[in-house]
Amino acid sequence: MSNKPVVPRDKARDDIEEAIEYYLREAGDQAAVGFIDAVENAFQAIAAYPSAGTPRYAHELDLPGLRCKYLKNYPHIVFYVEMGDRIDVWRVLHAHRDIPAWMRVTEGE
Repeated sequence: MSNKPVVPRDKARDDIEEAIEYYLREAGDQAAVGFIDAVENAFQAIAAYPSAGTPRYAHELDLPGLRCKYLKNYPHIVFYVEMGDRIDVWRVLHAHRDIPAWMRVTEGE
């Protein structure tokens, strides 16, 4: 098995930066570093086993191929699509957001 590169879109990078800034401001350095570690671990897991993510939102949003992985110890979800040569990360969203509304913005990219 060969891992595909995980490539976050600009919106996913923005989501991650926004979350890091929030954790730095509200919970401190340790929480921000923990979040970064959780994202990196999720990306490694997705690279190794992209089909392990749940397709729950793919059905709800009518976006075939969309999968998601929940971060460990943080209320965020990584949304991605496996492509031929990479894993395309669309968003990294807080689980309490209006996911369908946020993903419709991504779909229109």
